[in-house]
Amino acid sequence: MMRGGLLIAAVATVALPVASMAQGPRQFSGLASFYDKNYSGRTATGVRYDPTKFTAAHRTLPFGTKLVVTDTRTKRTVTVTVNDRGPFIKGRVLDLSYAAATALNIQGRGLAHVTATVE
Repeated sequence: MMRGGLLIAAVATVALPVASMAQGPRQFSGLASFYDKNYSGRTATGVRYDPTKFTAAHRTLPFGTKLVVTDTRTKRTVTVTVNDRGPFIKGRVLDLSYAAATALNIQGRGLAHVTATVE
């Protein structure tokens, strides 16, 4: 807009969602492990780990992020919510709850190659 020879520009702000892509990839793959069903500690969010819930640990994704996790070998899929930090073993991308691991049928193998997509 021009006023008296001056150009006045309007500036708009855009609010980004908490789980914006600047905070992590939209899709990733790698090895997933899982929590022991008898683990009884607290997650990084402060809530007690519940082996019956479909949750996961990821190093950097925001808490509350929903992930669709697919076992690349069996093509089984589950949806989990990130509520913890980890895994802290090189080469692993997710630690799954016992319920999620059971649904993927990986508890007998211990590890599985997975693809995870932010929902």
